Amino acid sequence: MLFISKTAIAASLALGAATAVPAADYPTRPVKIITPFGVGGPADVYSRQIARLLSARLRQTFAVENRPGGAIGAGEAAKSTPDGYTLLAISNALTANEALGRNRSYALMRDFVSVAALNYSELVMVVHPSVPADDLQAFIAFARRRPGQLSYGSSGIGTPYHMAAELFKKMTGTNIIHVVFRASGDLRESILDGHLDMTFDAITTMAANVKAGKVRALGTSAATRSEVLPDVPSIAEAGVPGFDAVLWLGIVAPTGTPQPIVNELNATINETIMQPEIVSEWARQGATPMTMTPAEFDAFLRKDIEKWAQVAKFSGMIDP
Repeated sequence: MLFISKTAIAASLALGAATAVPAADYPTRPVKIITPFGVGGPADVYSRQIARLLSARLRQTFAVENRPGGAIGAGEAAKSTPDGYTLLAISNALTANEALGRNRSYALMRDFVSVAALNYSELVMVVHPSVPADDLQAFIAFARRRPGQLSYGSSGIGTPYHMAAELFKKMTGTNIIHVVFRASGDLRESILDGHLDMTFDAITTMAANVKAGKVRALGTSAATRSEVLPDVPSIAEAGVPGFDAVLWLGIVAPTGTPQPIVNELNATINETIMQPEIVSEWARQGATPMTMTPAEFDAFLRKDIEKWAQVAKFSGMIDP
């Protein structure tokens, strides 16, 4: 069984940029980055940061447009003219949806070409302070005594939050009800208000609430502890051996986008995210840059689809 490992990703990603080929003065007009997720989540936050950085480096406007719902935004991007002026921000929500075989108007590896990876970060499992569990083992015991009575949230079927929670349920023998929200900001607000008992969220967006005591962190999702929340054990360390899942982000473009444009975007993004100030800023937030060539990112996506298919089968979300 294959799960995402932070250590393995960091060790296996080659730090290489595609050779930039002049792309006929691209871009000569504004570029749209469709983000198929709601405002305030990691994909939105980092898409907007990359858009600002690309605007400065390529001297043209890169603008983010949110299309929450995953398949809605991706379907719109897939139908766009493949000229480099429409890009799609993706996460492992889209590779998981490929694995789950859900209805959609596009196929990720057919309708898009890989442009560049951006970063990856841990998730953190949190509970509302009203939940009487100070550590992970206490929560597992509490949940087992109340099958079907506790709830967790996600921003949609197949999102990293959903997949991590379903894997957790399967590995711990707990029955926690899934509540689907339109966007990650909505589930974040719900756990803070006490309408959810537990949730997984990106450490980049939830760590501040943990430090402020608004939620209680029971574990982080990677194989080792996070430097952002060093006092919080990993879920594997806290008593669920083998648990390991992260959130990653990247950029793709409609199939048919000229390769010189893909190469120019890849080289610019790779150079940008490895700037010391970006590396340092992301590290403080809990995110690590991922630099790959388009071909390496393509292979990464294909492996990730296989990976999440195994998780979905193991968790019972699809037939073995």
